[in-house]
Amino acid sequence: MSITLSFDVYGTLVDPGGIIENLLQDVGAKATEFADCWSDRQHEYSFRRGIMRDYADFSICRRDALEFACQRFEVDIARERRTELLGLYGNLPAFSDVKPALDALQGVFRLFALANGKRTEIAEVLANANISQYFEGIITTDEVRSFKPDPVVYHHAKRVMGTLALPCWLVSSSPWDLIGGGSAGLATAWVRRSEEEVYASWGAEPNVTIRSLIDLPTALATGL
Repeated sequence: MSITLSFDVYGTLVDPGGIIENLLQDVGAKATEFADCWSDRQHEYSFRRGIMRDYADFSICRRDALEFACQRFEVDIARERRTELLGLYGNLPAFSDVKPALDALQGVFRLFALANGKRTEIAEVLANANISQYFEGIITTDEVRSFKPDPVVYHHAKRVMGTLALPCWLVSSSPWDLIGGGSAGLATAWVRRSEEEVYASWGAEPNVTIRSLIDLPTALATGL
């Protein structure tokens, strides 16, 4: 029986931190703080829209979050430059551990990408990071007009992957994503990419925790 793995994309497979260097020219020494605010607001806005059933695709959440960050840091970034910054999310680099890990997993497990956003956007991200060839399919929240961690997203993913009654894992660097997936019946693997990251478990710890995706095959063997 082949085990299915679904991977979060942003922060798990590709590195949004690559945007910080591009923000230096706009906000200087506050680039990291600005990027964190922008990222946090993207998720907050998607959470709100999911709860309110007031759907707009994730690119709108990202655009609105950038506007908020500009207001929060009192910086005037020209419209053309904002468009350029938003476009950077389509061309993020894969973390260094991603390709070696996917090489080891491909052919042993079924691999899917599961992300907030439109299918065309996620396909572009994976293609530009040169990792799209590893995945059997791409599943996006746009297909159910909601966002993670809405349980409808994870149940939809299980239907698409054909794993309603079969083992399926969610691999993510975001604790809130794993808590959502776990509550929907997925086994969970936390990629703890930073020592400072804290897992606020709500009583639902991940099945396995790893510091690098390269450790995932071994961790899965012990967690199955």
